[in-house]
Amino acid sequence: MSNFAELKRKSQTNFDFLQKELKKSTNANSSGDERLWKPALDATGNGYAVVRFLPAPEGESLPWAKLYNHAFQGPGGWLIDNCPTTKGDQCPVCAANNKLWNSGVESDKEIARNRKRKLSYYSNIYVVKDSANPDNEGKVFLYKYGKKIHDKVLAAMQPEFDDETPVNPFDLWEGANFKLKIRTIGGYWNYDASEFASPTALSTNDDEMESLWKQAYSLEAFTTNDQFKSYDEIDTRMNAVLGVSRPVQQAQYEEEADPIPTTGGFNDPSIMAAPAPSVPATDSADDDALSYFQRLAEE
Repeated sequence: MSNFAELKRKSQTNFDFLQKELKKSTNANSSGDERLWKPALDATGNGYAVVRFLPAPEGESLPWAKLYNHAFQGPGGWLIDNCPTTKGDQCPVCAANNKLWNSGVESDKEIARNRKRKLSYYSNIYVVKDSANPDNEGKVFLYKYGKKIHDKVLAAMQPEFDDETPVNPFDLWEGANFKLKIRTIGGYWNYDASEFASPTALSTNDDEMESLWKQAYSLEAFTTNDQFKSYDEIDTRMNAVLGVSRPVQQAQYEEEADPIPTTGGFNDPSIMAAPAPSVPATDSADDDALSYFQRLAEE
C-alpha cells in the first residue's frame, strides 16, 4: 500500500489524534509548571472537578501557603513580583499605591486598584475527578486558588450555625472531597456553587494514603526569602516600568479589599482587580485558621 493510500485509510484516526492533542493544548496549564493543576471549562463556560485537599507536607505546619504578588504594566514593560508584605516587610509598590489612594482623586484610586497586590493560596490536592483531563485523576498536584475558595475551606472548619459539624478538609480520614463548580459570569470565573461533600476517608488503605501524602510538594518553599526581591530591587524595577526616575517615598501600607477571581494561571500578567474600598489589613479569618491548626498540633 502506498503512503498516500495509508494516509487516506488513517484520515479519521489522524483527525481524532489531532482533536485530542488540541484539547490537551487548550487545557494546558498556562504557567508551564507541571506541578500545578488547573481546572478546565467546557464549551458553555462551565467547569466541574472533584479534588481532595491534602494535609500539610511532612515537616511543615500549614496545608496552604499564602502569597501576595503584583502584576501590572507600564510604559517600561511589566512588573511581576512577589510582594514583600507576604512576610510582613515593606513594599515600594504598596507604598506608592497607598499614596495614590490617600490623594482622594478617583483617577489615582483607579491606578492603585490596578497595581494593588493580589492574593493567592497554594495547597496540595489529590484529583478525584477531572472529566476535562482524565489523565489527572488519581494524581497529586499543587493547586493555586483565591480568597473565595479559601473562605469555603474556613467555613467548613468553622461553620456559622450550631447544627453544622466542623470538618477539617485537609484530613485524610475525616475530611471531605471538594466539588469545584465553575461558572463564567461577566468574563470571570465564579466559584459560588462549589461545595464540600460529606466527610469520608480518602481511601480505606492507609498505605495508599501515606503514599499520596508523601508525594505532596513543599508549601513553605513559596515564601522562603529567595522568592522575594529586596525593597530597592522592586523599587528600581517599578520606577523603570512607570518611566519615572525618582524613588517613591516609603510609607506604611494600607490594604484594600481582595480582588475578584481571575481566569489567569500562575503569574498570569493579565490579572486585574475589581474596584473596592479600603479595608483594615488584619485578616481575622486567617488568624482563626492558624489557631485551628495550632490546636490540632497540640492535641
